[in-house]
Amino acid sequence: MQDSKRYYPFGQHLKEVFGEKVCKITVDAGFTCPNRDGKAGKGGCIYCSEGSHYLPSQYRNLPVSEQLTSSIVRIRNKFNINKFIAYFQAYSNTYAPADKLKKLYNEALSVNEIVGLSIGTRSDCLSNKTLDLLQEYAEKTYLWLEIGLQSIHDRTLKLINRGHTFEQFMNTVRRAKGRGFKICTHVILGLPGESSNDMMKTAKAVGESGIDGIKLHHLHILKGTPLEKIYLNKEFNLLDENTYVNLVCDFLECLPHDIIIQRLVGDAPKDRLIAPFWTSNKLDVINAIDKEMERRESYQGARTKT
Repeated sequence: MQDSKRYYPFGQHLKEVFGEKVCKITVDAGFTCPNRDGKAGKGGCIYCSEGSHYLPSQYRNLPVSEQLTSSIVRIRNKFNINKFIAYFQAYSNTYAPADKLKKLYNEALSVNEIVGLSIGTRSDCLSNKTLDLLQEYAEKTYLWLEIGLQSIHDRTLKLINRGHTFEQFMNTVRRAKGRGFKICTHVILGLPGESSNDMMKTAKAVGESGIDGIKLHHLHILKGTPLEKIYLNKEFNLLDENTYVNLVCDFLECLPHDIIIQRLVGDAPKDRLIAPFWTSNKLDVINAIDKEMERRESYQGARTKT
């Protein structure tokens, strides 16, 4: 870990691999999700908002290569970054036949400044045939497979209408390991009904699962989601900033030191956000996490044997 951080940040890992700063660019490739179209469920996860709200609206209907080129010009001019990773983020980006996946992935890699792919999806969208395809891409480019999980507790997964179990996730991780690409999973802190002890059990289990990276996210409430109604009915409470910061630090202490921390706090579109509003400045939250780790004189992996 670098001297200024008490955990292993993604930016450091990218500099170790590429020798310079690299930026991920979100693209919307027009995928849907088996938890929306009826194959695994309908309506999606209860916190999920309709539409690709992570991408600037002017880019959403463009071909993948044009989305990337437009974003590269904007980011390069502002931050002087020359290498980028195409992040297929919206919904389940392996939920299509192999020929369609190849077309989209190849289109992204055709952009000169793109040095790798990051593909977000679900465990039920990763057949062995799809994993074989991703392995082929890993042989020619830097590749991350991002598999959503959110919690290891099946009661929570059922509550949030996730559409799969923790064991199904683990089966996918076991089949995906050793194929040349890295695996990242997503976890949400503050889900309804979960105690801090529940969340630390998730930390320990995920840390022992064999993944290479993790994204942590606070639970937020977006307009038009089933979770909005539950929240407005005051059926659960959201985490305040101080509680979230302490939970993240506890979580980091439970993770092996070599797991790459891709994210510590999430994003939400301001025009759809109901709550909480303390995340409006992510940098402030990250700085608070750094300060708390320093106050504790702690580090990633402090509660593990590794």
